Amino acid sequence: MLVLAVGRATRLSRYVLEGSKTYRAEMTLGKTTTTQDADGEVVATADASSISRPLVEGALKRRLGPGYQLPPMVSAIKRDGVPLYRLARRGEEVARAPRPLTFHRLDLLEFRPGRQAVAMLDVECSAGTYVRTLCADLGDDLGVGAHLSFLVRTASGPFRLEDACTLEELTEQGLSRRLLPPAAGVAAWPRVILEDDEARRILQGRPVTVGAGPGGTVQVAARDGRLLAMAEAVSLGERRRLLPRVVLGS
Repeated sequence: MLVLAVGRATRLSRYVLEGSKTYRAEMTLGKTTTTQDADGEVVATADASSISRPLVEGALKRRLGPGYQLPPMVSAIKRDGVPLYRLARRGEEVARAPRPLTFHRLDLLEFRPGRQAVAMLDVECSAGTYVRTLCADLGDDLGVGAHLSFLVRTASGPFRLEDACTLEELTEQGLSRRLLPPAAGVAAWPRVILEDDEARRILQGRPVTVGAGPGGTVQVAARDGRLLAMAEAVSLGERRRLLPRVVLGS
């Protein structure tokens, strides 16, 4: 599932990308690959018959919450302007810094034991997380290796797979039937409502001081509900100073 922004809403893309992601993932234990998924070459095998459902559940539980992850070589992260996957295709491997992440939810839906045991997972995680690396790490935790054998994104922020459409459906139905208001993409952030004079200032890219309210990143809306901007709310004692970061326009 991919969230697309059009028109002025493209200005909100970075906020949409920051939202948590949810995946349905199949992990095959007992086989390690060069790419951490089924497309790579097999580099190691092991008998996973000793792995049970409770062992997998325990490994998942230990991975819950904040932590760090080493990005895979087969990724779009750049090193000196070159994507890592291009270096990987040339047979090169470079040092990568672990990146912070959070696993909000790790549920074991199904487990099939065997020499190559298979686990079906639901994974809810912070943006920028590699599920293929999660599977490889879990395989290491369990001592038999593992790779990602199937993956589908089921949610991106507030958007759900069941509400998505295929490219064919989009072509048949037309774009206008699928468009959502820009505010739908930033629903996770608290909202500040402005009066008309304050709204005009924000639309001009000028800071606005308001009463007590949420701090940090906020969505700024007019009285009629229109999303005007995304802003940073800075504390001024009992008041807040809204510093516009992205202005959508009237």
